[in-house]
Amino acid sequence: MSAVLLMAVVPLPAAAHRSLDLKAYCKQLITFHDRYGASRSENSDGARNHTRIGADIDCREGDPAEGVADMEERLHNKRFEVPPSPTAQAEAPSS
Repeated sequence: MSAVLLMAVVPLPAAAHRSLDLKAYCKQLITFHDRYGASRSENSDGARNHTRIGADIDCREGDPAEGVADMEERLHNKRFEVPPSPTAQAEAPSS
């Protein structure tokens, strides 16, 4: 006897898409920080920075908006121009 599993394709609500976008953006900010925000000196806190660690936990465990806010503030404090959020990018006008 063989069983057939049917899966329905259910569109995600807008809030779920926003959450996925925020998680991806949060990960982007953390990666940006790790690449450019950490100095190469022996005394750099880099990935050991508590704000960065907390933001990573927030991003992975359900509060990406808080993680994004923390990382944006951290990057601003380090005088970096924060990469634009995917949801903040302007769409091309339709003609």
